[in-house]
Amino acid sequence: MDDHSLSQYYADAPPTIVSLPIKSHFEDLTDEQKLYAHHVSRAAFLGTRIVLRQVSPESEALFDLIMALQQAYPGKWSDLQKDAGISEQALKEFLEYATQFLGNLGNYKGFGDSKFIPRCSSATIEALASAVPKAREALERFKIPVAAFYGTDQPAKMHLGFPDQGHLSTYYPDSPDITQNEIDQISAFMADKKLLPENTRLKKTEDGNFQLFIASGLSRPPPEGSDAGPETVFDLSGKLNGKQLRLVFGDHIEELAKIALHIKKAGLNAANDTQKRMMDEYAKSFGSGSLNAFKESQKLWVKDIGPMVETNIGFIETYRDPANVRAEWEGLVAMVNKERTQAFQKLVNAAPSMIPKLPWGEDFEKDKFSAPDFTSLEVLTFNGSGIPAGINIPNYDDIRQAVGFKNVSLGNVLSAKAPNEPIPFIRPEDLELYQVNRDRAFEVQVGIHELLGHGTGKLLQETSPGKFNFDASKPPISPVTNKPITTYYKPGQTWSSVFGGLSASYEECRAECVAMALSCDFDILKIFGFGDGKVDVNNEAGDVLYAGYLSMARAGIAAVEFWDPKSRKWGQAHMQARFSILKTFLEAGEGFTVLDYTDNDLSDLTVKMDKEKILTVGRKAVEAYLKKLHVYKCTADYEMGKKLYDEMTNVDEWWASKVRPEVLRRKTPRKVFVQANTYEKDGKVELKEYEPTCEGMIQSWSERGIYPQGVVGV
Repeated sequence: MDDHSLSQYYADAPPTIVSLPIKSHFEDLTDEQKLYAHHVSRAAFLGTRIVLRQVSPESEALFDLIMALQQAYPGKWSDLQKDAGISEQALKEFLEYATQFLGNLGNYKGFGDSKFIPRCSSATIEALASAVPKAREALERFKIPVAAFYGTDQPAKMHLGFPDQGHLSTYYPDSPDITQNEIDQISAFMADKKLLPENTRLKKTEDGNFQLFIASGLSRPPPEGSDAGPETVFDLSGKLNGKQLRLVFGDHIEELAKIALHIKKAGLNAANDTQKRMMDEYAKSFGSGSLNAFKESQKLWVKDIGPMVETNIGFIETYRDPANVRAEWEGLVAMVNKERTQAFQKLVNAAPSMIPKLPWGEDFEKDKFSAPDFTSLEVLTFNGSGIPAGINIPNYDDIRQAVGFKNVSLGNVLSAKAPNEPIPFIRPEDLELYQVNRDRAFEVQVGIHELLGHGTGKLLQETSPGKFNFDASKPPISPVTNKPITTYYKPGQTWSSVFGGLSASYEECRAECVAMALSCDFDILKIFGFGDGKVDVNNEAGDVLYAGYLSMARAGIAAVEFWDPKSRKWGQAHMQARFSILKTFLEAGEGFTVLDYTDNDLSDLTVKMDKEKILTVGRKAVEAYLKKLHVYKCTADYEMGKKLYDEMTNVDEWWASKVRPEVLRRKTPRKVFVQANTYEKDGKVELKEYEPTCEGMIQSWSERGIYPQGVVGV
């Protein structure tokens, strides 16, 4: 890879480091609530090595190297610099790289899935490792050369994706020749056996057979058998006829055994019986590998309404698996912000009157809207490859339909800012309005996105042979074609199984479009405390609306950073979605949105939007796009859905050769968050917060006690 191509992969210099303040909210808890929060937090962080293994082969070794350096020279980095014989600049570059690594829990961006590499030389890392024997041991234990942290002559390996397309994915370990088709066939076989994939990894062996690694604290199936029954070896059929699939238990065995222990301790401090039963199901799932038990925990989680300490933990989101079926480990512990929660509860109460305003009829909407719990939370712990601004889970459609779901907005994530953050692509005349209103607009966007975006829609299904959840003798009329629908979900099919790798970004786009459409409703803006419900784009609520549309357009430009010109692959689901929405704005016509510039190199590129046309031209264009996205999803029309989404997310030559270089030149580092730690002492829990610096980030991780494999410690 040439130097110019490699330069886009360098670690941020400096990274944008922000803290997640939580002390005041944590101190409001009772001693029992603090113990509950502490043990789930410990369980979440004990899954760190699971995340590292899910990212890349070298991530775990690099984590241990950083921890060994900190523990040998606790906070005394200048002493290490002298002992290792490196320059101040080399140390600075290493610390910045280590900080970004810890903020993403791996050496591929949690938001973008592209590799980032040190700016310091490999000789610097070699010198640091040689100065600390345990750091050298970390590299030797995993048989990882320092060169693995850097670039490669295979550009596709700089991006996560399907191995047969040249990309990297450790969800398919040691399987360079496993194909996307084989992965899909194994997924279909697992679905037939009712064996869920979220906590698995799949390996293709040298003889062409397959091993399914199941995350569990036990090395063998439980006595009652796995979710698939007593069998552990299955004969495959179809194109894989003659091959076998073997279930292998005990993936991440050490971590999950420790996690299950802390989950049980959390259960002893649960606030109610629902929480205790939820912890019991978590412990069963993490111990035995049963995702049926995990689904039971999620049903109980939905029923645990309004807890002071909100938690969720497990294999949750599938964004980083190229097949969009295997999930990354993550754990959340947070405290409720009662004041902001009141606004979200008003939005929940208003939802039944808002859903009919969306551009589809009742045939394409749930028969009854089940009001979910919607809270504003202050995060104590979020362990995973990145922290979102909002969450809408569980992701299991059957639970969402039958039991419900929860929405959470993460308040201290939304409000986290670094001083003097640059804001590219906003016109100078819009900048003050944008700075004042962008956080307000983002809170509105997140609220609608999670509740009315992910929370709406009905999948039209043949639920079992000959039985339908719609009138099959008189199928609904599609608002797109004005003809009866001809496609629907067959028995056993799910949204993700039909739309596959397209599903994650497509659904994020649908939810974002719902947010763009309904943020035009001034009654919703009033719920969030902006305006009096009067339609006026020039009042306070109108400014919030304008900032929201500007923010989406700006994000659409910035999105092309996450599109790789060599593989022509999008690396981030949300940014792919936002690019397509910007194209919707641009194609709306009537001068609603244009990209404004005078310099040929686009160095003065900004978004020019007509505020007066948001409610007419803008909303109309968004709703036309949203209608198609929604109907194709509801009717399992993958062919039309893919055709539409491929067109709207296509990056043409002008975007690739002109806009993208300017986006890379002006890109701002994504935030990494320094989180607090909790410690139990004599039955009491103490909280420790850290400075938002490279040193503070590394110290916070070092003090979490994430011991190397084989070392006892919980």
